[in-house]
Amino acid sequence: MNKNEIINQTRNAFDFIQKLYFETSYLIKEVEGIFAEEEEEFVIGKGGGYAITARSSNGLEANNVSLWPLRMFSVYFIPKQYTKIKGGVTVTVLSSDLRVIHLRVILDEKEILEPYITMSVLYDFAKLSERDYPSKLEQVNTIIEYNYSKVSKDTEVIDYADSYCSFKGKSFKVNLFDINSSEEIRKLITDPVLEIYREEN
Repeated sequence: MNKNEIINQTRNAFDFIQKLYFETSYLIKEVEGIFAEEEEEFVIGKGGGYAITARSSNGLEANNVSLWPLRMFSVYFIPKQYTKIKGGVTVTVLSSDLRVIHLRVILDEKEILEPYITMSVLYDFAKLSERDYPSKLEQVNTIIEYNYSKVSKDTEVIDYADSYCSFKGKSFKVNLFDINSSEEIRKLITDPVLEIYREEN
C-alpha cells in the first residue's frame, strides 16, 4: 500500500467515525425530546454539563491508548421532580424511591457482532459508604461507567453493590443499526423502557 492510499484510508476512517458519533448524538437527543414530553417530564442527567459519561484516557501506556476512541458511553434520564438544576448541572439526591432510565451506547467491544444500545431502568439506590461519596446520582453514573462489566453481567437483570452504593434494575438491548427512524426509536427504545419504568418493582 502506498502513502497516498494510507492517507486516504485514514481520512475515510476518521470521517466514518465522526459521522457515527454525530448520528449517535442525534439519536440520544431525540430520545431526550421524547422523554421530556412524557408525564414524568424526564430531564437528561448533567453531572458535568450537557455531556455523555465515558471511561476514557489520554495516557500513552498501551492499555490506555485503546481507550482513546470512545467505544462506549452513557447518559441517563431523571424525572423532573427528583432533581434540581443548578448552574447547568443536575443534582439528584439518592433515595430508595428514585427510578431513572439509563442509556448506554456500545460501539465496540470484544466478541460483539455489531454496535448496540442497552436501555435500563435503575432503582432501589442505596448509599453504602460512610464517606460523602457518592452523595448524588450523578456520581453513581461515573461508578457505573468504571464498573460496566460488573453492572451489566446479565442483560436483563441488574443487582449491583460495591463499597460505595447499591442499586437494582432491568435492562434490554437493541442493535444500533436496527434503528433508522423516529418510529423505530419509539418502538424499540422509548416505548419498551417506559413500560418497564412504569411497572411495579
